[in-house]
Amino acid sequence: MDKGLVIKNTGSWYVVKTDDGRTVECKIKGNFRLKEIRSTNPIAVGDWVSISVNAEGTAFITSIEDRKNYIIRRASNLSKQSHIIAANLDQCMLVVTINYPETSTIFIDRFLATAEAYRIPVCLVFNKVDLYTEDESRYLDGLINLYTHLGYACYKVSALNNTGIDAVKAALAGKVTLFSGNSGVGKSTLINAILPEQQLKTGEISAAHNKGTHTTTFSEMYPVDKEGYLIDTPGIKGFGTFDMDEEEVGHYFREIFEFSANCKYNNCTHRHEPGCAVREAVEKHYISESRYASYLNMLEDKEEGKYRAPY
Repeated sequence: MDKGLVIKNTGSWYVVKTDDGRTVECKIKGNFRLKEIRSTNPIAVGDWVSISVNAEGTAFITSIEDRKNYIIRRASNLSKQSHIIAANLDQCMLVVTINYPETSTIFIDRFLATAEAYRIPVCLVFNKVDLYTEDESRYLDGLINLYTHLGYACYKVSALNNTGIDAVKAALAGKVTLFSGNSGVGKSTLINAILPEQQLKTGEISAAHNKGTHTTTFSEMYPVDKEGYLIDTPGIKGFGTFDMDEEEVGHYFREIFEFSANCKYNNCTHRHEPGCAVREAVEKHYISESRYASYLNMLEDKEEGKYRAPY
């Protein structure tokens, strides 16, 4: 019985890197389902698994080790189920752009709240800084000020002309990092700038493996400095918040949680209740209006009982 790390998932096959450095293609044995999590994929990139290798050199995954954490999104076809994007993360890096395309603050805040719920630290990587007008650059600095103040590390980069890449590389070293972002933010270009040696490889792997599959729907891990890994995920449409209770949503907005301690009612939803310290903080600009709007947007989701893409 070998143990290893799931470094790639191509739908029905999982690629496992064993403790002794081999790469083995694996399938899941029979009716392999995880308790507690209703998920379309019981095993995800980043999982540590036991495998049983057969004579052909392929293997079955027989068991999975407990996860220290994982991050999910709502599966695209089954509203009640989720899709585990990656497991056992040290941090997430969310790549965002102010324009070309614009990443909405609602999207950023949903991502941050989801990561808070799973206790995974997040850094924000603002890409395409070479393209912005003076006004856009001012808006960018305002966002960096807001999120830095909340305790989220921010990086300004241009993948195209290699600005700020070294700082991101240093932050990746020795950690397992989920790299994420909505489509079009230049995530692949950024990964190629961070890991120039992967460019050729990714092309080869895609060509060999993904006959007739959507190459964008699979996550993959790439080694980085000091035994860290960077996990590349497909452009993500949005995150479901379906396993949060309505009264929990505010816990995952750090500043709302902080001010909510002074609300008159314990179960205050910070919308219309009298004596709400959060609404007062918004009025006095201690809490940014964009963050409060994102919070309300997530609450609406809960009320409608369905998932809506955030842009």
